[in-house]
Amino acid sequence: MSEATVAVPQRARWAVTAYFVSTGAALGTWTARIPAIKQDLGLDEGQVTLALFAVAAGSVLAMQAVGHLADRFGSARVLGPAGLAMAAGLVLPGLASNLPLLLVGLLVFGAGHGTVDVAMNTHSLQVQRGYGRPIVSTFHAMFSVGGLLGAGVGALAAHASMSAALHFALVAAVLAAVLLLARRELLPAEVRPPSAAAPRQRGISPGILFLGVLAFFCSVGEGSMADWSPLYLHDVLGTSPAVAAVGYAVFSAMMAVFRFLGDVLVARLGPVLLVRCCGAIAGTGLGAALLLHHPVAAIAGFALFGIGLSCIIPQVFNAAGNRDPNRSGRDLAQVSTLGYGGLLAGPVVIGLISSWTDLSTGLAVPAALALLVALSAPAVRPR
Repeated sequence: MSEATVAVPQRARWAVTAYFVSTGAALGTWTARIPAIKQDLGLDEGQVTLALFAVAAGSVLAMQAVGHLADRFGSARVLGPAGLAMAAGLVLPGLASNLPLLLVGLLVFGAGHGTVDVAMNTHSLQVQRGYGRPIVSTFHAMFSVGGLLGAGVGALAAHASMSAALHFALVAAVLAAVLLLARRELLPAEVRPPSAAAPRQRGISPGILFLGVLAFFCSVGEGSMADWSPLYLHDVLGTSPAVAAVGYAVFSAMMAVFRFLGDVLVARLGPVLLVRCCGAIAGTGLGAALLLHHPVAAIAGFALFGIGLSCIIPQVFNAAGNRDPNRSGRDLAQVSTLGYGGLLAGPVVIGLISSWTDLSTGLAVPAALALLVALSAPAVRPR
């Protein structure tokens, strides 16, 4: 392989990395300023929940169309305008003067975010095929890094009393500039002979549906950690608010760290064994922590849960996107949609179960789902 041939996928890898970091940063930027927007617009808790739902709704709706566009025109052609749309959409929530305008702005932002999400995951698999070795998990780790950057800058902007409108506009300008440069280095659409054209298929295939269910299970756990791990430490185990915040921080940090290690691990263990081990670590780690009923055990259990979940979603996406490269975008869109469903439904399901029983029982649900993922690991075996 010539030096020029090697350089192209390397540049494309950095370009896709820029999209993952930018997408995480955009979401982290919005999340960090929710309290400021809530105060500025005088929103109550129910209205904030509606705003959060608008972001997810915009993402899910866009995902239904972007898969077809990525398969037909190539993910690189979709990523260019989608990245600019996401950056522009970030400006709108900061300019909103009332709840209806905020919801419209968040729907637009969510649509841009969801479009980039599917297209960049599709393109990451194309870049991985150029490398001939696993690199997808690192991309997902960089999404987490972007989220931390966005949240960190947001915290500084809030500390400086910068308005959300100015903050969002500055971040959007930086993201647009970065993505315009990154767009030039993306790979062209893969050329396939006419005989390789994918047959028309309506609906979702059983294999993709099953992978989507696995994504749903993992996302239930991830969403539950964000909303319920601090309350478990504070309300059930009686820790201070500061200690209660440590649980989710440790979970997030372990997830990010082990996603950086995921490509090495999958190369050595293979995707099936890796997912089986990760599901077992997540399920047994969180389950044991709930049984021990101690703050130290709980924090350690949340850390193990983060380690376990870290590498599963990248392998699920990898299996879905490579199942049929001719319809990679559509398959990834369907799996991503189910994954978003888990993020939305997870905290609600845990809350309902906790109201009927207790929070310890509620948090046992994601532990059990992780064990089911471990048993279902053969689904991610390469075809």
